[in-house]
Amino acid sequence: MRTHFCGLVDETLIGQTVTLCGWADVARNLGGVCFIDLRDHEGIVQVVAEPSPTAGNDAVVATAEKVGYEDCLRVTGTVRRRHAVNARIHTGQVEVVAERIELLNKAEPLPFHHHENPGEETRLTYRYLDLRSPAMQRKLRTRTKLVSALRHWLDARGFQDIETPILTKATPEGARDFLVPARMHPGEFYALPQSPQLFKQILMMAGFDRYYQIARCFRDEALRADRQLEFTQLDMEFAWVSERDVQDTVEAMIRDVFREVAGVELAAEFPRLTYAEAMRRYGSDKPDLRIALELVDVADLVKDSGFAVFTGPANEAGGRVCALRIPGGASLSRKQIDEYAAHAGKYGAKGLAYIKISDTGEVSSPIQKFFDEAGFAALVAQVGAGNGDLVFFGAGRYPTVSDFMGAVRLKAGKDFGLVADGWAPLWVTDFPMFEWDEEAQRYVALHHPFTAPAIDDEADLRANAATAVSRGYDMVLNGNEIGGGSIRIHRSGMQSAVFELLGIGAGEAQAKFGFLLDALKYGAPPHGGIAFGIDRIAALMAGTESIRDVIAFPKTTSAQCLMTGAPSPVPDAQLAEVHVQVRPKG
Repeated sequence: MRTHFCGLVDETLIGQTVTLCGWADVARNLGGVCFIDLRDHEGIVQVVAEPSPTAGNDAVVATAEKVGYEDCLRVTGTVRRRHAVNARIHTGQVEVVAERIELLNKAEPLPFHHHENPGEETRLTYRYLDLRSPAMQRKLRTRTKLVSALRHWLDARGFQDIETPILTKATPEGARDFLVPARMHPGEFYALPQSPQLFKQILMMAGFDRYYQIARCFRDEALRADRQLEFTQLDMEFAWVSERDVQDTVEAMIRDVFREVAGVELAAEFPRLTYAEAMRRYGSDKPDLRIALELVDVADLVKDSGFAVFTGPANEAGGRVCALRIPGGASLSRKQIDEYAAHAGKYGAKGLAYIKISDTGEVSSPIQKFFDEAGFAALVAQVGAGNGDLVFFGAGRYPTVSDFMGAVRLKAGKDFGLVADGWAPLWVTDFPMFEWDEEAQRYVALHHPFTAPAIDDEADLRANAATAVSRGYDMVLNGNEIGGGSIRIHRSGMQSAVFELLGIGAGEAQAKFGFLLDALKYGAPPHGGIAFGIDRIAALMAGTESIRDVIAFPKTTSAQCLMTGAPSPVPDAQLAEVHVQVRPKG
């Protein structure tokens, strides 16, 4: 139907006849001369319909006069140099003088215009229209280039692309499984994979050495800007490796792919922080290093003060009191300070104490009265505060304080323009092996149950579970975890010990993971791997904060597809085929 793409028509085609297909982005009638901006996935070119002695050209102009927004057209014409150059687009030096315009499909009045800013609900309801916009075309093309570059990089280095099952067995990996009833096995269910974790480990035990897969994964969890029920990850696994073997390989891959796809030059060597250091300095296990602000521990200076909010946590083993200095923060009003306290409250804070130092050195603080003059001066000096600064303080349990002060740090960095330009990658390593779940009164795995502990002795692990460190590692970029992995457990005895510490008894372990425990007995090699979030990386490359902008058909935060109406009820007859009965709500 066409000879060229709209967005690729340029000066090399001047004088040639071309046939183009696309949508009318803009149509203008200037007294008998009509201009149409014709758009396809490659871009826009200007089409001109003008009167001339040429037989039949009146019909061309007549058709052009009827063209409306998003009409589907086929245009044949001659390329000529444009009088009014548009340097903003690739085709801005030329235009196409129409000799024939075919209206292939007339568009009804649209629910929104691409040049407007419709709400997300409208965009997702009419996703086929939203995806036509140049901005969305660019974002989805970035994703395509990313996946292609990753595949080429891995194929060139001997990784094997191996598909793993979508219908599999339910396993605990930290989120709810999506269950699929098995029609041929009444009362039994498959689960959609949260990741290909166990299968890729089995592949290493089967001797494949280096595996990858662009894998679809499913987790039934609450959604937000960087989460979806179904998502895509680059899954990788290596045999006979240590942490640095995996990290050095994938760091080189990410560096090369960012250069190729986004034209970005990342650091020659990514810095490394332990989990403990990241939480101490930044209050996050995925710190945004573009923000120079750091948390400062002050428990030693406040443990004997008269302020009970500080003294309790400062004198408890699991407590923390820390401060965050915000340069120029003294400009905040009391109302704005209260807004910061409310923001911290979302992350568990019961309040935010503060010290405000004006440009002239005047101090305003609700906690000053609890310190003598020397103690207060030492506190100000410890955090490095000076004229024009504001200092926030957090106190309470160490994890909670770290979380909410980390959130305050990010908000302050954005509010005060303290986020540096560029890209700040890093590795976060040495995560805790377990977290204690107060409600369940048992340990849970911080990464997943198959992560190897740094302790190599099972008895030692049982005795020191509370302080055990794992061989896990995350890659972080600009405050986003883009990849997470670990060295895996490769001995059956250690895997059983970890299951035991997680409250998974021998019978349950055999029922759920018997195939894995058996495979580990037959010469399983040391192995490890990592998974990268394709959606998150594509969003970063495309310059958008929401992964929904780089997924063709995403779900809303209420887990719905507004375009198709999914999820939807299923007829009773269809449910009966899979031996399922729906219980009434409530």
